[in-house]
Amino acid sequence: MATIGTFKKSGNEFSGEIVTLSVQAKGVRIVPEANRSGDNAPSHRVYVGRAEIGAAWSKTSNEGREYLGLKLDDPSFTAPIYANLFDDEEGDTFSLIWSRAAKRNGD
Repeated sequence: MATIGTFKKSGNEFSGEIVTLSVQAKGVRIVPEANRSGDNAPSHRVYVGRAEIGAAWSKTSNEGREYLGLKLDDPSFTAPIYANLFDDEEGDTFSLIWSRAAKRNGD
């Protein structure tokens, strides 16, 4: 597992950055989806500027901890990136954790 992003929450929206060896995105926003078409539809959309780069689904861990499961994709990626956004238990900072074994959300 690796932390590839840090976010702050303001209202219902998250803002922060994603940094990997090939991605260096600042101004990333995770915004609630206002027009969900069903329970399996994403609960959030992920943007850099005006470009949508992914989607997120609200999840609950086996321990009852709420988090977002993200699928990030862009034409410049060789494959989608799957990661989970967890709070750091201090309430004001959230970490985007990547794992090669992350459950694929929405697929």
